[in-house]
Amino acid sequence: MSTIRAAIYARVSTSDQDCQMQVAELRQYCATRGWHVFGEYIDTISGTQSSRPGRDKLMNHVRARHVDAVLVWKLDRWGRSLADSVITMQELASAGVRFICTTQGLDTDDSNPMGRAMLGMLQVFAQFERDMINERVNAGVKRYQAEHAAGRARSKSGKNLPIGRPKNIFRVDEAIRMRGEGLSWRKIAKQLGVPEATIRSRCAENRSSDTEKIASKQVA
Repeated sequence: MSTIRAAIYARVSTSDQDCQMQVAELRQYCATRGWHVFGEYIDTISGTQSSRPGRDKLMNHVRARHVDAVLVWKLDRWGRSLADSVITMQELASAGVRFICTTQGLDTDDSNPMGRAMLGMLQVFAQFERDMINERVNAGVKRYQAEHAAGRARSKSGKNLPIGRPKNIFRVDEAIRMRGEGLSWRKIAKQLGVPEATIRSRCAENRSSDTEKIASKQVA
């Protein structure tokens, strides 16, 4: 039987913390079982951040079939949310990689029925979490729409807010001038800090408006 290649993952939220306790316990877990530590992946980042260099690198090694098991100290060290934890654990399972949370008794090995049961429960709670978030978002949107329609929706500055995304504000005449000087749409967008597609669209609308005004004057 080949030696299990283990990936150790540890995370802390701030730079004044360290992962030494987590890593030491995970190393000991592997040593006790005679597993080879393929790599140690460390992140110093908030648990809610979408990008984690350490975990991203670990998952790339999982996809490349370099790892047989992923070890974490606690589940909240691994996922941004319960739903994120379940999704990544399912990806590990599809790659034939065990997920082990050493302090909470979670092991997704096929020979561990309790671990599979816990994963199933996590999946149910993750779906519940997603449903609750969607429900709160939809309720907030409906409440704001009703208050906006009634003229009661106010920003912190006291100004009424429109429904939808705010428009990018820039001087269309300035963009047209820059275009006339030979600048590319990309450079204009970069200088004005507005998406290129937005500038193209607004300038086109402005040209159409000017054409209509000229035509109406000629008819008059």
